[in-house]
Formats: sequence, structure tokens, C-alpha cells
Amino acid sequence: MAYLVWAAVAEQLGANPAEALIRSTGDWTLRLLCLTLLITPLRVVTGWTGLARFRRMVGVSTFCYGLLHLAAYSWLDMGLELADIVVDIVKRPFILVGFAGMVLLTALAATSFNRAIKVMGAKRWQALHRSVYAIAVFAILHFFWMRAGKNNFSEVAVYAAILSVLLGWRARIFWIKRTAGAR
Repeated sequence: MAYLVWAAVAEQLGANPAEALIRSTGDWTLRLLCLTLLITPLRVVTGWTGLARFRRMVGVSTFCYGLLHLAAYSWLDMGLELADIVVDIVKRPFILVGFAGMVLLTALAATSFNRAIKVMGAKRWQALHRSVYAIAVFAILHFFWMRAGKNNFSEVAVYAAILSVLLGWRARIFWIKRTAGAR
């Protein structure tokens, strides 16, 4: 983040600074989302329970970068014109999917504190926070459709592979627990 601020002030963001800010905040949102989803598998594989303490911090950082991404798009690309933003959301599927992911991410950030677990109840809170998997799918779709216009999918494939492995690991654990419970 400090680099982005410095680059913006020093006019080092290239020929299209708005696009550079929108893209870089989106890239960091996706990287942090991958890191958030990596924490549980790392904790299970390494046995290092201390990793769980960082998950909330990384998750909230993911939200903050997502919010910066949305703000950069809304301000720098759309001039904060709400009517134009709504038209863009309806017109371009990748904007709609990104917006849907941000709405879900906002719900997770708004309920990321300990009191929310008590108020909502642990089961409802956990069910809500499982929407992080839908957010991951939305993020990849957003990135894929955004890159489809330029026919440039190499970076999308890397993130899709990372998230596929992480979501596949969770699906496997879910299946193991479910079949073990059926016995």
C-alpha cells in the first residue's frame, strides 16, 4: 500500500494511473484472499495453531483492499456517478460478479469480531463465513471476465489453480468428516 501511495504522489503509475490503481488493488485483494484461504490448510498440515490468529487480520485486510479496489473503480473510473456505476454493474458481467463478491466480503468484515459470534450464534456465524468460498469463485470469475476482453488468461490460470487446490482441500476435508460421521 505504501508503494501505491508513493507511486501515485510521485506520478510513477504509468500512462494510465487510474487503471494501475484499480488493477493493483484488485490484484492485492485476490492475493490476500488466497492467503486467507491458505491459513487453515497450513495450520492443519504444520500443526502450528498460532496461524489461526492471523486469519482474521488477513481477512479484514482482504476486505480493506477490496474496498480500495471498489473505491478506485467508483471514483477514478466512474467519477462517483452512482447512475453510471449501476448501469456498468448491469451491463458488464465482470463488474456484477465483483460487486456481488464485495457485498459478501462486506458481510464477513462486518461480522469479523468476537461479539458477532455471540450475537449471531456460532452456527449461523460459521455458515455466513463459509461464503468466503463463493467470494473466491466470484473473484476468479471477475478476473477471468475482465481479462477475456484482452484474451490474457495466464495470470487468471495461476490464481484459479491456487484457489482450486485450496477449495479442493476443503471439499476433501468436508467429505472425510461427512463420511466419517455417517458410520
